[in-house]
Amino acid sequence: MKLEKVMKFTAIGILVGAVVILAMAAFVYATQWLWNELVPTLFGGPVITYWQMLGLLVLTKIILWPLGGGRGHWRRHRGQGRMWAARWESMSPEEREQFKAKMKTKWCMPKHETPPSGPATV
Repeated sequence: MKLEKVMKFTAIGILVGAVVILAMAAFVYATQWLWNELVPTLFGGPVITYWQMLGLLVLTKIILWPLGGGRGHWRRHRGQGRMWAARWESMSPEEREQFKAKMKTKWCMPKHETPPSGPATV
């Protein structure tokens, strides 16, 4: 009985692994096809092979990985909304107006009444 369960889970694992590998291969192929259809025509770039596209995708993942943040980013900031809502509710109307004014001066772009002086660069 135990051997049957192990074989069942092994078969399911192999099937899931095969589906993931096929999906990844299809993604690389679709990306290569899009590149070869668009880049040479629009920008005069090279036509690339499947393996070159796979390398570009891996390189892109390595370079841009720190920018995505992943799921851990949201875990770190999970309670922030509730914290700010509780803080807002505990403020008096005067404190709320002061807070709004402070945020407006900190984050909103100032409107320039006169154009900046000095030599113009174009």
